[in-house]
Amino acid sequence: MTDAHPTGAVLRPSEIKPRERGGGARTVPLVTRRIGSTSLINGITAFEGGASIPIHTHNCEESVMVLEGHAIATLDGVEHHLGPQETTWIAANVPHNFRNASATEPMKIFWTYASVDATRTIAATGDTRAIDAEHDAK
Repeated sequence: MTDAHPTGAVLRPSEIKPRERGGGARTVPLVTRRIGSTSLINGITAFEGGASIPIHTHNCEESVMVLEGHAIATLDGVEHHLGPQETTWIAANVPHNFRNASATEPMKIFWTYASVDATRTIAATGDTRAIDAEHDAK
């Protein structure tokens, strides 16, 4: 799908194989370097009941919108309850995570990073990985 001069793309999440994130979370990468993006990446992460992503930081800004279900977003130690269409903005290097507020119902978020070079650093381990490598979307 890479083109020397990309002009745009139509992405259909139902046609993209999700990447297992572990702990009941799966990600569908959408806009990535792979399709020609040079300034942002985004995707959808689905959480099974009770699933969460560990506390982490990024080297760039991030925005997350709840698409389905209810989330608890912890931003710099403060919990926020979010429902469909409610959206966060998170500055670079701010510790945060998202978890499904329900033990039984699914939850989905749409995320956008302000850089194709976005990284995730897990707070507990210090492990840093490139987001696009994490989602096998190079």
